[in-house]
Amino acid sequence: MSAKKKIQNRLSKNGPSSKMKQRTLKNAIHCSGTALHSGAQVSMTLHPAKPGSGIIFQRSDLSAQGASIPAHWRRVSETRLCTKLSNDENASVSTVEHLMAALAGCGIDNVLVEINSGEVPVMDGSAAPFVFLIECAGIVEQDAPRNLIRILKPVSVVEEGRRASLTPADIFSIHCEIDFKSNAVAHQSYDFQMVNGNFKSEISRARTFGFLHEVDHLRANGLALGGSLDNAVVVSGDQILNEDGLRYDDEFVRHKVLDTIGDLYLAGGQIIGHFEGIHSGHALNRLLLETLFADEEAWCLNGMAPGTAPSHATPASIGWRNDSRLLATA
Repeated sequence: MSAKKKIQNRLSKNGPSSKMKQRTLKNAIHCSGTALHSGAQVSMTLHPAKPGSGIIFQRSDLSAQGASIPAHWRRVSETRLCTKLSNDENASVSTVEHLMAALAGCGIDNVLVEINSGEVPVMDGSAAPFVFLIECAGIVEQDAPRNLIRILKPVSVVEEGRRASLTPADIFSIHCEIDFKSNAVAHQSYDFQMVNGNFKSEISRARTFGFLHEVDHLRANGLALGGSLDNAVVVSGDQILNEDGLRYDDEFVRHKVLDTIGDLYLAGGQIIGHFEGIHSGHALNRLLLETLFADEEAWCLNGMAPGTAPSHATPASIGWRNDSRLLATA
Protein backbone atom coordinates (compact mmCIF):
# COMPACT_ATOMS: atom_id res chain seq x y z
CA MET A 1 0.00 0.00 0.00
CA SER A 2 1.34 3.45 -0.92
CA ALA A 3 2.25 6.02 1.75
CA LYS A 4 -0.49 8.28 0.45
CA LYS A 5 -3.13 5.54 0.74
CA LYS A 6 -2.01 4.63 4.27
CA ILE A 7 -2.37 8.25 5.37
CA GLN A 8 -5.78 8.56 3.76
CA ASN A 9 -6.95 5.40 5.53
CA ARG A 10 -5.68 6.70 8.85
CA LEU A 11 -7.42 10.04 8.39
CA SER A 12 -10.70 8.33 7.58
CA LYS A 13 -10.58 6.34 10.84
CA ASN A 14 -9.09 8.78 13.34
CA GLY A 15 -9.55 12.43 14.17
CA PRO A 16 -10.91 15.28 12.05
CA SER A 17 -11.94 14.39 8.52
CA SER A 18 -10.40 15.96 5.45
CA LYS A 19 -14.02 16.38 4.27
CA MET A 20 -14.58 19.16 6.82
CA LYS A 21 -15.55 22.37 5.05
CA GLN A 22 -13.83 25.74 5.19
CA ARG A 23 -15.71 28.46 7.01
CA THR A 24 -15.96 32.24 6.87
CA LEU A 25 -18.14 34.94 8.42
CA LYS A 26 -21.73 35.42 7.34
CA ASN A 27 -21.55 39.21 7.70
CA ALA A 28 -18.91 41.88 8.19
CA ILE A 29 -18.51 43.16 11.75
CA HIS A 30 -16.67 46.14 13.22
CA CYS A 31 -14.89 46.95 16.48
CA SER A 32 -12.55 49.58 17.84
CA GLY A 33 -10.18 49.76 20.77
CA THR A 34 -6.75 50.63 22.09
CA ALA A 35 -3.53 49.05 20.83
CA LEU A 36 -1.61 47.45 23.71
CA HIS A 37 1.88 48.57 22.75
CA SER A 38 1.45 51.73 20.64
CA GLY A 39 -1.49 53.07 22.63
CA ALA A 40 -3.19 54.13 19.38
CA GLN A 41 -6.95 54.04 18.88
CA VAL A 42 -7.67 51.37 16.28
CA SER A 43 -10.66 50.64 14.05
CA MET A 44 -10.99 47.11 12.69
CA THR A 45 -13.55 45.30 10.53
CA LEU A 46 -13.72 41.57 9.88
CA HIS A 47 -15.04 40.75 6.38
CA PRO A 48 -16.15 37.43 4.86
CA ALA A 49 -13.65 36.04 2.36
CA LYS A 50 -13.76 33.47 -0.43
CA PRO A 51 -12.64 29.83 -0.04
CA GLY A 52 -8.89 29.31 -0.17
CA SER A 53 -8.07 32.94 0.58
CA GLY A 54 -6.93 32.34 4.15
CA ILE A 55 -6.60 35.18 6.65
CA ILE A 56 -5.43 38.51 5.27
CA PHE A 57 -4.79 41.77 7.14
CA GLN A 58 -5.54 44.84 5.04
CA ARG A 59 -4.11 48.18 6.22
CA SER A 60 -6.80 50.74 5.27
CA ASP A 61 -4.53 53.61 6.34
CA LEU A 62 -2.00 52.75 3.63
CA SER A 63 -2.19 52.95 -0.14
CA ALA A 64 -3.87 49.95 -1.77
CA GLN A 65 -0.60 48.73 -3.25
CA GLY A 66 1.30 46.81 -0.60
CA ALA A 67 -1.34 47.14 2.10
CA SER A 68 -2.17 43.41 2.31
CA ILE A 69 -0.35 41.31 4.91
CA PRO A 70 -0.93 37.53 4.87
CA ALA A 71 -1.36 35.82 8.23
CA HIS A 72 1.40 33.28 7.68
CA TRP A 73 4.42 32.17 9.69
CA ARG A 74 6.78 33.18 6.90
CA ARG A 75 5.58 36.76 7.43
CA VAL A 76 6.48 36.90 11.13
CA SER A 77 8.99 39.73 11.43
CA GLU A 78 9.16 40.27 15.19
CA THR A 79 8.31 38.26 18.29
CA ARG A 80 9.15 40.53 21.22
CA LEU A 81 6.11 40.45 23.54
CA CYS A 82 3.79 39.83 20.57
CA THR A 83 3.66 38.39 17.06
CA LYS A 84 4.20 40.91 14.27
CA LEU A 85 3.61 40.27 10.56
CA SER A 86 5.15 42.21 7.67
CA ASN A 87 4.93 42.08 3.87
CA ASP A 88 7.52 42.75 1.18
CA GLU A 89 6.59 46.46 1.13
CA ASN A 90 7.38 46.78 4.89
CA ALA A 91 3.74 47.21 5.84
CA SER A 92 3.12 45.46 9.14
CA VAL A 93 0.53 44.57 11.75
CA SER A 94 1.40 43.43 15.26
CA THR A 95 -0.21 41.76 18.27
CA VAL A 96 -2.16 39.45 15.97
CA GLU A 97 -2.06 36.40 18.24
CA HIS A 98 -5.29 36.97 20.22
CA LEU A 99 -7.36 37.51 17.09
CA MET A 100 -5.70 34.55 15.37
CA ALA A 101 -6.51 32.39 18.41
CA ALA A 102 -10.17 33.42 18.25
CA LEU A 103 -10.32 32.60 14.53
CA ALA A 104 -8.73 29.21 15.20
CA GLY A 105 -10.99 28.51 18.16
CA CYS A 106 -14.08 29.33 16.11
CA GLY A 107 -12.87 27.37 13.07
CA ILE A 108 -12.71 30.37 10.72
CA ASP A 109 -10.52 29.68 7.67
CA ASN A 110 -11.08 32.73 5.48
CA VAL A 111 -11.43 36.35 6.57
CA LEU A 112 -10.22 39.78 5.49
CA VAL A 113 -9.20 41.88 8.49
CA GLU A 114 -9.46 45.56 7.55
CA ILE A 115 -7.50 47.66 10.05
CA ASN A 116 -6.49 51.34 10.10
CA SER A 117 -3.35 50.93 12.20
CA GLY A 118 -0.29 48.75 12.60
CA GLU A 119 -1.56 46.90 15.66
CA VAL A 120 -4.66 44.86 16.47
CA PRO A 121 -6.69 46.39 19.33
CA VAL A 122 -6.08 44.59 22.63
CA MET A 123 -9.72 44.85 23.78
CA ASP A 124 -9.77 43.32 27.29
CA GLY A 125 -6.46 41.48 26.82
CA SER A 126 -8.05 38.16 25.89
CA ALA A 127 -9.61 36.54 22.82
CA ALA A 128 -13.15 36.61 24.22
CA PRO A 129 -14.20 39.92 22.56
CA PHE A 130 -13.09 38.55 19.18
CA VAL A 131 -15.05 35.33 19.75
CA PHE A 132 -18.07 37.51 20.53
CA LEU A 133 -17.59 39.45 17.28
CA ILE A 134 -17.33 36.24 15.25
CA GLU A 135 -20.48 34.83 16.83
CA CYS A 136 -22.36 38.10 16.19
CA ALA A 137 -21.24 38.10 12.54
CA GLY A 138 -22.35 34.49 12.09
CA ILE A 139 -20.44 31.61 10.51
CA VAL A 140 -21.07 29.91 7.17
CA GLU A 141 -19.57 26.80 5.59
CA GLN A 142 -17.95 27.07 2.16
CA ASP A 143 -17.66 24.63 -0.69
CA ALA A 144 -14.02 23.67 -0.11
CA PRO A 145 -12.26 21.27 2.29
CA ARG A 146 -10.49 22.65 5.36
CA ASN A 147 -6.71 22.68 5.37
CA LEU A 148 -5.83 20.11 8.04
CA ILE A 149 -2.10 19.84 8.63
CA ARG A 150 -1.43 16.46 10.20
CA ILE A 151 1.81 15.95 12.12
CA LEU A 152 3.43 12.67 10.98
CA LYS A 153 6.54 12.55 13.18
CA PRO A 154 7.97 14.44 16.17
CA VAL A 155 9.50 17.86 15.57
CA SER A 156 11.05 19.98 18.31
CA VAL A 157 13.12 23.11 18.91
CA VAL A 158 15.12 24.07 22.02
CA GLU A 159 16.62 27.41 23.00
CA GLU A 160 18.16 28.33 26.35
CA GLY A 161 16.11 25.92 28.43
CA ARG A 162 12.92 26.60 26.50
CA ARG A 163 11.34 23.90 24.37
CA ALA A 164 8.49 23.54 21.89
CA SER A 165 7.49 20.38 20.06
CA LEU A 166 4.84 18.84 17.85
CA THR A 167 4.05 15.11 17.84
CA PRO A 168 1.46 13.01 16.00
CA ALA A 169 -2.06 12.92 17.47
CA ASP A 170 -5.60 12.52 16.17
CA ILE A 171 -6.79 15.94 17.39
CA PHE A 172 -5.19 19.30 18.14
CA SER A 173 -4.02 19.33 21.75
CA ILE A 174 -1.65 21.44 23.83
CA HIS A 175 0.41 21.07 26.98
CA CYS A 176 2.01 24.26 28.28
CA GLU A 177 4.14 24.98 31.32
CA ILE A 178 5.30 28.33 32.71
CA ASP A 179 7.41 29.25 35.73
CA PHE A 180 7.89 32.72 37.22
CA LYS A 181 9.55 33.86 40.46
CA SER A 182 6.41 35.67 41.60
CA ASN A 183 4.28 33.51 43.91
CA ALA A 184 1.22 34.98 42.19
CA VAL A 185 2.21 33.01 39.08
CA ALA A 186 4.86 30.45 40.11
CA HIS A 187 4.79 27.14 38.20
CA GLN A 188 1.64 26.39 36.24
CA SER A 189 0.76 23.80 33.61
CA TYR A 190 -2.31 23.22 31.51
CA ASP A 191 -3.54 20.55 29.11
CA PHE A 192 -6.07 21.46 26.44
CA GLN A 193 -7.78 19.55 23.64
CA MET A 194 -9.56 21.78 21.13
CA VAL A 195 -12.87 19.93 20.69
CA ASN A 196 -16.56 20.78 20.72
CA GLY A 197 -16.03 24.53 20.77
CA ASN A 198 -14.40 24.44 24.21
CA PHE A 199 -11.91 27.19 23.29
CA LYS A 200 -14.59 29.72 24.24
CA SER A 201 -15.14 28.45 27.78
CA GLU A 202 -11.69 27.15 28.71
CA ILE A 203 -9.24 29.51 26.99
CA SER A 204 -10.72 32.60 25.33
CA ARG A 205 -11.21 34.70 28.50
CA ALA A 206 -7.60 34.34 29.73
CA ARG A 207 -5.94 37.75 29.63
CA THR A 208 -2.41 38.81 28.84
CA PHE A 209 -0.32 39.62 31.88
CA GLY A 210 2.69 41.64 32.93
CA PHE A 211 4.76 42.72 35.91
CA LEU A 212 4.62 46.18 37.42
CA HIS A 213 8.39 46.42 37.86
CA GLU A 214 8.84 46.05 34.08
CA VAL A 215 6.37 48.77 33.03
CA ASP A 216 8.78 51.75 33.06
CA HIS A 217 11.37 49.87 31.00
CA LEU A 218 8.77 48.71 28.48
CA ARG A 219 7.29 52.17 28.03
CA ALA A 220 10.75 53.70 27.64
CA ASN A 221 11.16 51.32 24.70
CA GLY A 222 7.80 52.22 23.14
CA LEU A 223 5.96 49.16 24.44
CA ALA A 224 2.88 48.70 26.66
CA LEU A 225 1.86 52.32 26.07
CA GLY A 226 -1.80 51.26 25.93
CA GLY A 227 -1.61 48.74 28.75
CA SER A 228 -3.81 49.11 31.82
CA LEU A 229 -5.72 47.10 34.41
CA ASP A 230 -8.59 47.11 31.90
CA ASN A 231 -6.69 45.01 29.36
CA ALA A 232 -4.07 43.04 31.29
CA VAL A 233 -3.48 41.19 34.53
CA VAL A 234 -0.79 43.15 36.36
CA VAL A 235 1.39 41.50 38.99
CA SER A 236 3.31 43.46 41.64
CA GLY A 237 5.63 41.25 43.63
CA ASP A 238 3.38 38.44 44.80
CA GLN A 239 0.16 40.43 44.45
CA ILE A 240 -2.37 40.76 41.63
CA LEU A 241 -3.38 44.41 41.25
CA ASN A 242 -6.62 43.88 39.32
CA GLU A 243 -9.52 44.60 41.65
CA ASP A 244 -11.60 41.67 40.38
CA GLY A 245 -8.71 39.20 40.56
CA LEU A 246 -8.33 36.35 38.09
CA ARG A 247 -10.89 34.86 35.72
CA TYR A 248 -9.36 31.39 36.17
CA ASP A 249 -7.13 30.21 39.01
CA ASP A 250 -4.51 29.37 36.39
CA GLU A 251 -5.26 32.26 34.03
CA PHE A 252 -1.57 32.89 33.34
CA VAL A 253 -0.83 29.51 31.76
CA ARG A 254 -4.20 29.48 30.00
CA HIS A 255 -3.17 32.71 28.30
CA LYS A 256 0.04 31.00 27.22
CA VAL A 257 -2.14 28.33 25.61
CA LEU A 258 -4.19 31.08 23.93
CA ASP A 259 -1.06 32.70 22.48
CA THR A 260 0.17 29.34 21.24
CA ILE A 261 -3.11 28.59 19.47
CA GLY A 262 -2.89 31.96 17.72
CA ASP A 263 0.74 31.54 16.71
CA LEU A 264 0.24 28.00 15.38
CA TYR A 265 -2.73 29.10 13.28
CA LEU A 266 -0.17 30.96 11.17
CA ALA A 267 0.68 27.51 9.74
CA GLY A 268 -1.86 28.07 6.97
CA GLY A 269 -4.43 25.63 8.34
CA GLN A 270 -5.49 23.76 11.45
CA ILE A 271 -2.72 21.59 12.85
CA ILE A 272 -3.72 18.06 13.85
CA GLY A 273 -1.16 17.01 16.42
CA HIS A 274 0.02 17.54 19.99
CA PHE A 275 1.98 20.65 20.97
CA GLU A 276 4.13 20.78 24.07
CA GLY A 277 5.62 24.05 25.23
CA ILE A 278 7.98 24.34 28.19
CA HIS A 279 8.58 28.05 28.86
CA SER A 280 7.96 28.64 25.17
CA GLY A 281 6.83 31.86 23.51
CA HIS A 282 6.20 33.64 20.22
CA ALA A 283 9.77 33.27 18.93
CA LEU A 284 9.95 29.54 19.63
CA ASN A 285 6.49 28.97 18.16
CA ARG A 286 7.58 30.60 14.92
CA LEU A 287 10.81 28.58 14.84
CA LEU A 288 8.84 25.39 15.41
CA LEU A 289 6.67 26.04 12.35
CA GLU A 290 9.74 26.78 10.26
CA THR A 291 11.34 23.54 11.43
CA LEU A 292 8.16 21.56 10.76
CA PHE A 293 7.70 22.69 7.17
CA ALA A 294 11.41 22.28 6.41
CA ASP A 295 10.95 18.53 6.90
CA GLU A 296 8.65 17.18 4.18
CA GLU A 297 8.33 13.86 6.02
CA ALA A 298 6.95 15.54 9.16
CA TRP A 299 3.56 16.68 7.86
CA CYS A 300 0.84 16.16 5.32
CA LEU A 301 -2.16 18.21 4.26
CA ASN A 302 -5.67 16.81 3.80
CA GLY A 303 -4.53 13.19 3.74
CA MET A 304 -2.07 13.53 0.90
CA ALA A 305 1.44 12.07 0.91
CA PRO A 306 3.99 13.65 3.29
CA GLY A 307 5.11 17.12 2.26
CA THR A 308 2.57 17.43 -0.55
CA ALA A 309 -0.68 19.34 -0.85
CA PRO A 310 -3.41 20.30 -3.32
CA SER A 311 -2.22 22.93 -5.76
CA HIS A 312 -4.91 25.40 -4.67
CA ALA A 313 -3.87 25.53 -0.99
CA THR A 314 -0.61 24.63 0.72
CA PRO A 315 0.90 25.62 4.06
CA ALA A 316 3.70 27.33 2.14
CA SER A 317 1.41 29.41 -0.04
CA ILE A 318 -2.00 29.90 1.55
CA GLY A 319 -2.59 33.47 2.60
CA TRP A 320 -0.19 34.98 0.08
CA ARG A 321 -2.65 36.17 -2.52
CA ASN A 322 -3.19 39.93 -2.77
CA ASP A 323 -6.53 40.14 -4.50
CA SER A 324 -9.58 42.27 -3.71
CA ARG A 325 -11.73 39.54 -5.26
CA LEU A 326 -11.12 37.45 -2.14
CA LEU A 327 -14.03 39.26 -0.48
CA ALA A 328 -17.14 37.11 -0.30
CA THR A 329 -20.73 38.15 -0.01
CA ALA A 330 -21.73 35.24 2.21
